[in-house]
Amino acid sequence: MDLHLTDVQSLAIIDREVARHQLSPAEYEIVRQVIYSTGDFDYLSLLHFSTESLARGAAALAAQTSIIVDVPMIQIAIGALLQKTFGNPVYCTTTAITRPQNRKTQAAWGLETLAKSHPEAIFVIGQEQTALTSLVELSKRKVIQPALIIATAPVFVEQDMKEWFQNSSLDRIYVDNRKGSAVVATAIVSSLIELSWQAYQLNSRSV
Repeated sequence: MDLHLTDVQSLAIIDREVARHQLSPAEYEIVRQVIYSTGDFDYLSLLHFSTESLARGAAALAAQTSIIVDVPMIQIAIGALLQKTFGNPVYCTTTAITRPQNRKTQAAWGLETLAKSHPEAIFVIGQEQTALTSLVELSKRKVIQPALIIATAPVFVEQDMKEWFQNSSLDRIYVDNRKGSAVVATAIVSSLIELSWQAYQLNSRSV
């Protein structure tokens, strides 16, 4: 990651203010980048990682697993980074070409369409709650088996969804709160790609 002096100084301030935490070094780096992107230290306690989420996510990236996102902002941001690293294809639910579906939003219908073609993808839902609802429903029915779920879409009314994220056996990184946005999701995915690429290069050199 190329850092400007201002970036280094800002990250150092975050480190001083955080001081203590219970996160692994990789988890902290991701949370640190989210805090830097949002200016919000609440994410130190709001962002949750399943036990194997980072390892499984890194393995999926290295295997060039498809990535499905819910909004173009995330697709554009991580697409540029992936071109320089693992080269994973990225698909967006809100721009996917699908037949008209009046009973569902474009985000939800696009997710269902893409998920059936890429059932073991990395799913990144940063903004669209309807896409997140569809993702959970497909996962519950075992229609899909995501390599990793990254969910930061604000959830206001779906208590069952919150409980599912807390108890699911799937690998996941999620915000357990109404806070969240595509900015947060982008920071998480970008950090995971950077960390995974560094590890991948180190492993390649040691072989």
